[in-house]
Amino acid sequence: MKYWLMKTEPGTYSIEDLANEKRKTTCWEGVRNYQARNMMRDDFKKGDRVLFYHSGGKDPAVVGTAKIAKGAYPDHFAWDSGSKYYDPKSSPENPRWFMVDVQLDKAFEQPVTLSQMRNEPQLEQMELLRKGSRLSVQPVTESEFEVVLKMAEAAKNKA
Repeated sequence: MKYWLMKTEPGTYSIEDLANEKRKTTCWEGVRNYQARNMMRDDFKKGDRVLFYHSGGKDPAVVGTAKIAKGAYPDHFAWDSGSKYYDPKSSPENPRWFMVDVQLDKAFEQPVTLSQMRNEPQLEQMELLRKGSRLSVQPVTESEFEVVLKMAEAAKNKA
């Protein structure tokens, strides 16, 4: 099993949106960075765990966990000329972009903010916290994943 962090703008698609989906599952479409695409296509497997991260806004934070419900398959939005993710160089015969299905595991009662993570020594090597790290899909170590879960539990107990 591998561990990941997946970023989303909460105004575009939030953990609440995921919670409201049928079977609490959605396709994670629209990734248009080759490095992120390669990770999704080559490394994401059903059952992998995900930190669900709300980027942008006033307080970016990990807001819950999810799991990969279905491994990579072609992102058909790339073939739809009406989609904002359309790519004329992609086709069903030669797909350029891929997506996975993500299923909600748990929404945190209290988010784990970016500033809280920056202040946690056990997370100092986390990809998210590296200067210039902008990928919407990032690997996370099992240890980092567990630290964030403990931070979420501690925040809940304080509230």
